[in-house]
Amino acid sequence: MSVEQLGFIGLGLIGGSLVKTIRRLHPNISIIASSGRQSTITCAFEEGLIENRVNAAIESFASCDYIFLCAPVQQNAGYIKQLKHIMKPSCILTDVGSVKGDIHKVVADLHMESRFIGGHPMTGSEQTGLSNATAYLLENAYYILTPTAQVKKDRVEEFREFIRSLGAIPMVLDSNTHDAATAAISHLPHVLAAALVNFVRQSDTPDETMKTIAAGGFKDITRIASSSPVMWEEICTANQTQILYMLDAFDQLLSSIRASIASSDSCGIREFFQSAKDYRDSLMVTPKGPGQTVFELYCDLIDEAGGIATIATILASNHISIKNIGITHNREFEEGVLKIELYEKSSYDRTIALLRKYHYTVYER
Repeated sequence: MSVEQLGFIGLGLIGGSLVKTIRRLHPNISIIASSGRQSTITCAFEEGLIENRVNAAIESFASCDYIFLCAPVQQNAGYIKQLKHIMKPSCILTDVGSVKGDIHKVVADLHMESRFIGGHPMTGSEQTGLSNATAYLLENAYYILTPTAQVKKDRVEEFREFIRSLGAIPMVLDSNTHDAATAAISHLPHVLAAALVNFVRQSDTPDETMKTIAAGGFKDITRIASSSPVMWEEICTANQTQILYMLDAFDQLLSSIRASIASSDSCGIREFFQSAKDYRDSLMVTPKGPGQTVFELYCDLIDEAGGIATIATILASNHISIKNIGITHNREFEEGVLKIELYEKSSYDRTIALLRKYHYTVYER
């Protein structure tokens, strides 16, 4: 199917980045949008991102091939109800939310299953709004698609190829599998990181001894506790069932290792840490030992032949040794496509200066 017009409801960080990416890669596609703020529409129009100078009325989306719901999750149900009666028969509706259960229920209740493909770009930033959106946020990032069973396979494939054309890596999952997976690898870790920070805060001495001696290992595994409390309130509420299931399973695991420690079960303790080490070592990024100082940075990188080699050459020619380098595909709460680890602070500082000298966008940790 030839894509001629797209509609966007919401132009925040994700919606704005999608629009900027599409405008860069598919300049001939017409894009219209609505937003909670007219100033956002004005800015997008002046940047040449969208066709409409004023907020697009809901009826304006009648000719769109794909409509992206990028508004706050609580508002999407209302938009879906309005769009149901104006979407053309061939139009596919999608969203960009990180939890899929609720929106799939809304779609089912409205009998729109044949026209909905859920979407979750696993990329993002601590920043928000159109002003922080970039045309490269999706580059080499996983983009989960959760079509309903009623969507025709050829329509799913068409949409998957469109997402692939934006530089992302599409992956098709059913909505339940998606919510369970994100609960385990994203939502549960955020809950645990926040719990660990709160535990240390509550357990610390009046002169904050724990806070003072907290080293790289503690800071590394709790960094995500600095994420937006409002956002995590919404996620925990939206994915409540799956998060509670994961918390209960994790509680059982903690009880098991507690029993091994209490009984001085050396074999059980060793197996607990060995199995974790083996699985962690199988992941793409090399783990860091507790207590080690970590010098890592991220930078944006266009997906083209020789991109990583160019950066490696720049650093090598300046006698900077790289500890680890690789593409980050799941960066929902990270900025930057390429992750670079250095051995020492001086190399870290020089790398940042060099990459910025060559006009790379660098994000410090």
